[in-house]
Amino acid sequence: MHIEKNSVQETLIIPLYGRVMCTRMYPQLFQDRQAENLIRALDYDFSALEKKSKGIGYRFGALETAMRQYDMKMEMQAYLNSHPHASLVNLGCGLDTTCESIDNGKCRIYNLDMPDVIETRNSLIPPNDRTVNIACDLNDHTWADQIESSDGVCFMAAGVFYYFTKTQIRHLFTMMKERFPGGRLVFDTAGKMAVSMMVKTFIKDAGISSIEECFYIEKPDKDLAWLNAEISWKGYMLGSNDLKHPSVSALFRMLAKTGDSVMKMRIIRIDF
Repeated sequence: MHIEKNSVQETLIIPLYGRVMCTRMYPQLFQDRQAENLIRALDYDFSALEKKSKGIGYRFGALETAMRQYDMKMEMQAYLNSHPHASLVNLGCGLDTTCESIDNGKCRIYNLDMPDVIETRNSLIPPNDRTVNIACDLNDHTWADQIESSDGVCFMAAGVFYYFTKTQIRHLFTMMKERFPGGRLVFDTAGKMAVSMMVKTFIKDAGISSIEECFYIEKPDKDLAWLNAEISWKGYMLGSNDLKHPSVSALFRMLAKTGDSVMKMRIIRIDF
């Protein structure tokens, strides 16, 4: 498949390439062979990304991606172990294949994203008979009508909710609690300091101009108390792995600790 510069497809290539770099740089910590296969199938000039991948910032960003996806996968797998016929739902999926990587042959998989993203996904990752790709705006909650949840449902959202306002999140979470009792939602978040930095860069492209509009979490039990659900959390970077591996430098371990503590980067789990 040919990927044009400055296209919607190109925006999907960057995180995809990041997962490939994770696999290459930290093979003992992260594996995404599907991403490797997709990259090989694309007609695209990766030279600029290859150059960036040699920088410290990009390499640490790849480690962040690896840890986030590892955490998400472990949470989804745990739910699937106790609900083998459950539905796994990837909110804002892009070209991510976390749900497909733990497919037990019995579960159902739903991938949700905007129409142009789903069109690209259908071309590159054709769904099987237990997978449904849904083109939608996540803030239009009619997508929930298409999710089968009688055998349990586990949602994941990786790098998605930073683009939502607090009001949008409140409406979304309230709907999910009402519609999917017994379900689980896993997502990543950060504190006010980290999100303030994002507002100055890419979040403003989503039409969010003020940090006070943004969805961030300082204290999960306090900030999500309004939902009246079971809330648990762990560090984004070091919550599941101490990163004491030769492939991870002491500098990156220090940055990871700073991310979890100072920036309050976390993986949040809500059991409805």
